[in-house]
Amino acid sequence: MIPAIEQCLRAEARADAVETVAQWWPRWCAIAAAAPIERAIAGGFAADRVAWAFACGYQAALRALVPDLPTDAMAAFCVTEEGGNRPRDIQTTITHLADGTVSVSGAKRWTTFGPNSSLLLVVGREVGAVAGGERGGRGERPRLRVARVPAGTPGLSLVAMPATRFVPEVPHSRVLLAEVRLPASALLAGDGYAACVKPFRTLEDTYVTAAVLAYLLREARARDWPASLRERLVATLTALAAVASAAADSPLTHVALEGALRWAHQIYEEGSALWLAAGGDAAARWQRDAALFAVAGTARAQRAARAWQQLSTSGGANE
Repeated sequence: MIPAIEQCLRAEARADAVETVAQWWPRWCAIAAAAPIERAIAGGFAADRVAWAFACGYQAALRALVPDLPTDAMAAFCVTEEGGNRPRDIQTTITHLADGTVSVSGAKRWTTFGPNSSLLLVVGREVGAVAGGERGGRGERPRLRVARVPAGTPGLSLVAMPATRFVPEVPHSRVLLAEVRLPASALLAGDGYAACVKPFRTLEDTYVTAAVLAYLLREARARDWPASLRERLVATLTALAAVASAAADSPLTHVALEGALRWAHQIYEEGSALWLAAGGDAAARWQRDAALFAVAGTARAQRAARAWQQLSTSGGANE
């Protein structure tokens, strides 16, 4: 068992009330655990509500994706645009210039932590002389790259969006980029879709779910909920920790993750009944935020179906 899970069973089952991102952020930065999954679990356990558990899982997932992110950088992954988040939907451009720099232009519709972020990871189509021209003709996926854009860079604007109906404490923004100039070293290595966009969907599901279950385990201990529920919380956390250590592009990982997510959703349903009986502000927040667990459910089901199909073919090769 990883230390963070054992700590969830041994540490005092209490959490300080936190109302804003500004209050939550230093608590996240103070988590000593090195591995992203440990940080997600420890942060979720310390959270007083689903919003901060989600926040911990999201930041941990980004650190699993980009291990050298600065410890004190509140990061935001900027993918979705007006047309969606598939490669062909991405219209933001990352243009290589003759002087060796790059210019980023475009708009992102929905960026978690955008208003508070200090570092944005922006996905765009790579164009220009170094890239060899823009790819993306009929039937061909555009070449995507990811650029690190520090907050405050000239040409970058963040437009805060209204609070969401669930986990409203977590802010979102539109991101506008008007010829944002960056050194070429600001680009992450590799294909932006294969190396970042695609695996992040798996990482976010894994790390956010682990953080939320750690939060629920603390509440279950504090409220003396049934031992059987606490045991299943520990079992599912252990399964998610194993998933986190596996390759994010493996079909076996996706099948195992789907099973762990199904266990998690069964726990959420049981927890909702216990929250309803408990009453109070924490229970009301849980009922409000439970809609989070259904987000991207169709995409997850499709991912699992593709994984099963891959495993059924000769050798179970990755996509």
